[in-house]
Amino acid sequence: MSAVLEWLNGIIWSSALVYLCLGAGVYFTIRSRAVQIRQIKAIFTQMFRGKSSDEGVSSFQALSISLAGRVGVGNIAGVATAIGFGGPGAIVWMWISALLGASTSYVESTLGQVFKEQDPKTGEYRGGPAYYIEKAYRHTKAKGLFKVYGMVFAAVTVMAMSFMLPGIQSNAISGAVENAWGTPTWITALILAIIMGFIVIGGVKRIAHFASLAVPFMAVIYIIAAIAVTLINAEQIIPVFQLVFTSAFGIDAGPEAAFGGIIGMAVQWGVQRGIYSNEAGQGTGPHAAAAAEVSHPSKQGLVQAGSVYIDTLFVCSATAFMILSTGMYKVFGEDGTTIIGTGRGQMVEEIAATPGEKWPQAGLDTMISGFGASFIAISIFLFALTTIVAYYYMAETNLVYLLGRIKNPLALTIGKRVLQVLILVAVAVGAMSASGSAWALGDIGVGLMAWLNIIAILILQGPAFKLLRDFERQRKQGLDPVFDPKALNIRNADFWDTRIAKVAAGEKVSEG
Repeated sequence: MSAVLEWLNGIIWSSALVYLCLGAGVYFTIRSRAVQIRQIKAIFTQMFRGKSSDEGVSSFQALSISLAGRVGVGNIAGVATAIGFGGPGAIVWMWISALLGASTSYVESTLGQVFKEQDPKTGEYRGGPAYYIEKAYRHTKAKGLFKVYGMVFAAVTVMAMSFMLPGIQSNAISGAVENAWGTPTWITALILAIIMGFIVIGGVKRIAHFASLAVPFMAVIYIIAAIAVTLINAEQIIPVFQLVFTSAFGIDAGPEAAFGGIIGMAVQWGVQRGIYSNEAGQGTGPHAAAAAEVSHPSKQGLVQAGSVYIDTLFVCSATAFMILSTGMYKVFGEDGTTIIGTGRGQMVEEIAATPGEKWPQAGLDTMISGFGASFIAISIFLFALTTIVAYYYMAETNLVYLLGRIKNPLALTIGKRVLQVLILVAVAVGAMSASGSAWALGDIGVGLMAWLNIIAILILQGPAFKLLRDFERQRKQGLDPVFDPKALNIRNADFWDTRIAKVAAGEKVSEG
């Protein structure tokens, strides 16, 4: 089974997907005239503007849901894995993938807002790739093809978010907790299931509230700890920057020359772990973006672009500097076993043998002996728990999309309950299982979603750039941008058409 998963993973995560992700980021950056850089002020100011309504969440809450999905085990164990198999230079390629991916995130999240729907039963906003894939070309002869495409994406997402990915997070939690405090995995599994049950049954509002409290807290504390470790090793800051850049582009000299010899692995592991962590182009961000209450889709598109920066440039970099500044790492060759380089830190063989959360833990221990295990356990618990919650939200959104098309309320209600039970079981089983092929299974899920979504947004990108020009035009006029689909000749934006009609009729609508 493990061999099959590795084979599938190798096909899905071939160099073609790496080039597709980077290529899409380059293209969207050029076409948007580097919106992720030009609009950097708007990106961060819009995060804290807007209010929630009875139907939608605020921009910050939507950002928190998105970050809950992005900031997880990949920010700790994933970064260590990238360094272990791609060398220190993999970090630069994670940064590059984030910088380029921010433009991709803008496009997909703006599309998520444009083609969102309002749940007729709960009143909540829902959207995502399945919705915009189906609706963008609904007025053309290709509508049947795109409807099937949307359903395929939704089915893959439900499978990935309820089966392939939660086990990675819960397994990491139970492993970290057991390592830190000796807690049996079954106890951790039970606690996780209880917490998850309470949160997910409360719906998107409870998920948003939980995420908006937990995500900022955990990210800030983690980054502060990383800064403290780095400052203690301040003399290593410049050498670390030199190391990651020379390794990234194959220009090493001296003892680290071997790192530059695996530049291909640095690119592959850096981009792969970067996409896994920041999720740009994967199609997860648009689900949270669609839930936001805003007056113009580009507002939330920009906010979601900023979430890529927060995830990779801040949180992933925090892990990287904890590892590299303390020298707590080894670099393995392409066969995955031969050691071709090592950091200056001294790790016990058991920890050094496998890249993972124990590397930053070892780095933290250089600051306060014995502190690393507990801190990493708490960090992973919060990071991974919020990620699982976000997974459930995305799985439910796509289940609603699939079952909502058959117009059977009972089937939808039963489907939601079954999904809740399944994800709780997946979390519990994952927590009590050996890690084994968990990462390979997760990579397959992420990779399939990325393939389907990036191809889709390359086809459907038009409205996102119309909206960007409209947003910037209204801003230059001193206006708070408001979206009117007919003015931009954007079809099938049903929610927004209804909203404009209500405004024209004198009805009050929520503003964001």
